[in-house]
Formats: sequence, C-alpha cells, structure tokens
Amino acid sequence: VCFIPGGLDCSISSLSHVLGKVCIHGRQKEILGVLVPRLTDLTKSDCIWQRICWQLVECVPDRWMEAVVLGFVQRAPGADVLSRLLGNLVVKNKKAQFVVTEKMLLLQYGHTTAVLQNLLGYLSLDSLRRTLLLRVLQELLESWSSSSAVKHSPAEQQLYISKAILICLSHLKEPEIESCRQELLTSMMEGVKCHLDSSLPRLRRLGMVVAESISLKLNTEGPVLKFEYEEDDETRELKSLLVQTPSFYVVPSLPDDDRSEKAVAALPLVPESNEKCHTAALVMPDEELDAELDSDDDLIPYDMSEDKELKIKAPMYIRDCIEVLTGSTSEDVDKWEATVKALESLVRRNPAATREVSVELAKILLHLEEKTCTEGFVELRQRAQVAVLTTDPIPVSKYLTSQFYSLNYSLRQRMDILDVLVLAAQELSCPKFHGKTKHSGVQKPCIQLLPGNDSSKGWRRIVDERIKSKTRRFDMGQSRVELASCPNEFNSVAGYFFFPLIQHFDRPLTTFDLLGEDHLVLGRLVHTLAILMYLAVNTVAVTAMGKALLEFVWALRFHTDSYVRQGLLSCISSLLLSVPAERILADMTEELLETQSWLGDVMEKDPDGDCRRLALQNLLLMENLKKKLEAV
Repeated sequence: VCFIPGGLDCSISSLSHVLGKVCIHGRQKEILGVLVPRLTDLTKSDCIWQRICWQLVECVPDRWMEAVVLGFVQRAPGADVLSRLLGNLVVKNKKAQFVVTEKMLLLQYGHTTAVLQNLLGYLSLDSLRRTLLLRVLQELLESWSSSSAVKHSPAEQQLYISKAILICLSHLKEPEIESCRQELLTSMMEGVKCHLDSSLPRLRRLGMVVAESISLKLNTEGPVLKFEYEEDDETRELKSLLVQTPSFYVVPSLPDDDRSEKAVAALPLVPESNEKCHTAALVMPDEELDAELDSDDDLIPYDMSEDKELKIKAPMYIRDCIEVLTGSTSEDVDKWEATVKALESLVRRNPAATREVSVELAKILLHLEEKTCTEGFVELRQRAQVAVLTTDPIPVSKYLTSQFYSLNYSLRQRMDILDVLVLAAQELSCPKFHGKTKHSGVQKPCIQLLPGNDSSKGWRRIVDERIKSKTRRFDMGQSRVELASCPNEFNSVAGYFFFPLIQHFDRPLTTFDLLGEDHLVLGRLVHTLAILMYLAVNTVAVTAMGKALLEFVWALRFHTDSYVRQGLLSCISSLLLSVPAERILADMTEELLETQSWLGDVMEKDPDGDCRRLALQNLLLMENLKKKLEAV
C-alpha cells in the first residue's frame, strides 16, 4: 500500500479498474485473499481507510461489479467486517444492489451458510440498508410460498431459501415484525400448505421448520405452531439460524494458562441479588420439609415380587381369530391383542385353512384399526396381510388391487395396499432358505461313538470329524447357506399383481384423483410398479408387463412432481433390467428410441438432481444393451 505525503488528493479509480478486471478473469482468490485481510486490519480503527476502501469498490465498473462484490462477501470474516469494507455500496450502486439482494439469494443457491450470514448481516447493520433487508425477506417469502417454485425448483434451492428466511427473521426487531405481521402470516399459511402438499419428505420438513420459526417470531408470548417430525442435522442447523449468538460471548483461542481466566471473564455477569434469590430458593426450612411428609409413608408396602402377569392364550384356529377381530364388544382387549400378535404365524402354519377364508381375512386386516396401544401394531397387521397374500396369491391380489381404485378408502389404506403387494411379491420371488449352515465357526466338532454294529456304518464320518478336530484352520470363511432350487412362485401370479394397478390410474373418483391432488399416492404407485417389474424378471408375463409399463411412463413423463418423475425413471431402469434384450429389440424398438430422446432432455434440463442421475443411469443401461446386442 502506497502512502501519499502532504495530504494531496488522489483518484483510485485506476486501482478499481485493475481490481475488477482481475476478479472478472477468475483471479478473485489470489487478489482478494491478500487484499481483504489487509483492508480488514487497516479499517478496524481508521475511518480514512474505510472511506478509501468504499471508494475502491464504488469506482469498479458495473460490468465487473458482480465478481468484486461476490469475492468480498465470500472472503469477509464477518458481517461487521463486510460492512466496514463495502459501506453503503448496495444503496448507491444499482448493480451491487441487484447482486446482493436478488442474484445471490433468489437466482443462485450454491453459497454456504456463512456467506448467507455475512450477506444478510451486512444488510441489517445500517438503517439505510435495513429497508433492503425487509424487501429481501418479502421476496424470499414470496418464492418460498409459491407452489410453482416448490414443484419446479430443486430441494437444495428450497433449503437455501429456507436458511435465508430464518437468518432474516433473526435480524428483525420487534417494530419491524409488527409492521409486516400480516404479510408474514399470509406467507406462512400459503407456504406451509404448498410444502405439506409435496411428495418429498425433505420439503415437507422444511416447510414445517420455517412455519414454526415464523410463528415463533409472530407470537412470542402466545401459542405457536408445532409440527411432529423427526429431527436431523439439517433441521437442527435451520433452528440454530433463528438465534443470533452475541459476539461478546465468543471466547477466542488463548494460551492454556489464560484460557480458564478469560473464559470466566467472558461469561455474562449475574446480579448479586439474583444469586441471593437462587440460594434462598434452594434452602428450605425444616418446618416446610416436615409439612410435606405424608403420613402414609410409614406404611409397609405389599410384597409383589412373586406376582406373575396373566398370559392370555391366543386362538388356535383361523376362524376363531376372525371372530375375535370382528367382535363388536371390546371387553377382552387382551385377547384381541394376543390375536393380532399370533395371526401371522397361525396363517403360515395353516395354509389350507387360510385359503378357505383368505379374502375375508384380507378384508378384515385392511379395515382393522388399533383398539389398544399395541406395540408395533402397524407392522404386525402388515406382516399378517403379507402372510395371507403369499398363502393364497391370486384371489387376495384380485381383491386388494380392486379395492385400490374403490371408493371410501383413505389415502393411508391405499398406500398400505401397495406396500403389502410389494412385500408379498418380494417374498414370492425370492428362493426359500433350506438346510443348515456349513461352517458355524463357533462350536468345535464333537465325536459321538455310535453304539453296537451301527458304528461300522459311520466310520467315514468319525474319521472326518477327528481330522477336523485336530486340524488348525486360520480362516474358516463366512457361514454359507445351501440354497435349494425351487420355482419362482411369483411367475404365475405377476400379472395379477401388476395389470389391475396400471389400468385405471387416469379415472378420477369422487374422493380419489391420482392425476390431481393425490400425487403422493401416484408417486407410491409408480414406485410400486417399478419394483413389481424388477421382481418379474424371467417370468412369462415380463414382456407384456414391460410394454404396458412403457406406455404408462410415456403418458406421465411430463408430470410436475419430482417424486413421480423419479418413479417413472425407476420404471425404465426396471424394464431394461428385467425384459430380455431380444424382446426389447423386437417389440419396443420405436418406443425405446423415443424414450432415449426424452431421457436426454431429462438429464440436461430437469431441476431435480435425482431425476438427472436416474436419467443418466438409464442412458448407460441402454448403451450397455446396445453393445450386448452388437456383440451377439
């Protein structure tokens, strides 16, 4: 840095041009990595250097302003430092204002949380810039509460906007909140609705967290919104952004000798009167302690150590289970609970008796509601449904698939039907495990002498066991299970699971519209069809299933919900993996060429990252398929 003696005036516009040109050519890191720390030290206590720094950035031409401002925001160690370096640049320069208030917040979403805190903290540190902070918050809330933006923007951008909203809320003062209370309330109601309508759990959770935070700011003393969701690192980070940690509580890194003393000095002081109050609250007179004692404490409790819980015997027959589950009286809730717990094993042990009442039992389980607080009730009911479906697949699958498109069912029941079909298809398509493990690796071989003349018959086994017991093995390997060859039970019933689900998806009902507001169930249906297609490999109906699935995908390929599009792309993957290459080439050549063109567009233009990844995966599968056919 050069010094000009004699108090002469000078112009630093040439330096501003050099700074802008270096930054626009991609050398931000090199020049600002040196310049920002130096200017931070010089402007800490010298107002003249602050004015020089402001003049330096204000004289940068507009065509280079974005690169310079972005570099300062990214490399400033804090909002207060950024305020010293840039001054009121965003108020004086329209280009800088556009970059700070719109481009970095609404058009980009790759900046870190620290950059967001620098940027919005900078806007909050001056009265002239706080009007821009309120305008930024309003624009962020408009984007957050727009159903079109939620549907068409990636989840990463929604997270970025949510972080920016919470940081803005943390900087608002009480008069500012009062002035825009109605706008905040309206945006909160609209935004939480469109987020809860999303099929992606991550977006729903983002909507809940932001709505809770806005409600907390609006109603500091009254009731606030509270949702039930599972907290993870992302939600905890979002909630932490709502609380601004005062800078005077931060203890810098110090030598070990001084660390404890400085840390104690940095803690907030507690008034002496408060300390006395706390001490007085902890010490209670003996008379009050005696008054709290209950006279019943002297009684000797009964000895209940040998008491045993009465176990309710579960029904032994399927029809008895049906009577218990359909009984109108609810006096014997223990027997009802025991029946629910024992039903799955009873169904699997008595397949013949189950087939006689399979459809009736499936109907009962589909409508079964929890009467008691049974632990794992949903899982127990689902496992019983799967057991009934695998025991008698054709009539039960006909019943379940017909009920999926029937009236008077909740969305939860329709999704339960899909889950049961998938689990049953997995069980039917997988080979059963038979036999014992070859190597236990735990127990040593034990020789048992066979009595009488039978000992001569097993001499080979005895010798082998003796050799094994005296042989040192450094690695026995993992336990392996002998797989007995058995037919794929899903082969003969795959069509009963698949085709009824794909037939009526475009027919809206009074309470059920897959192509309308019930897109969450549509997403689950599409993923279910993809799994059924994958499990149908080597079955007779796989080619017909593949053609029907390809037509289904083509009809829905432009759906606005990203969860549905992910399922459609998964369907293409399942089709390419399950249908034989020869049948694809013979029966679906034209459709596959059109699908390839669509996949290329998805890979380049889809806003959802998972959709782009799945499209690329499908294109690679098609390329491998092409190479395989050329080799043949």
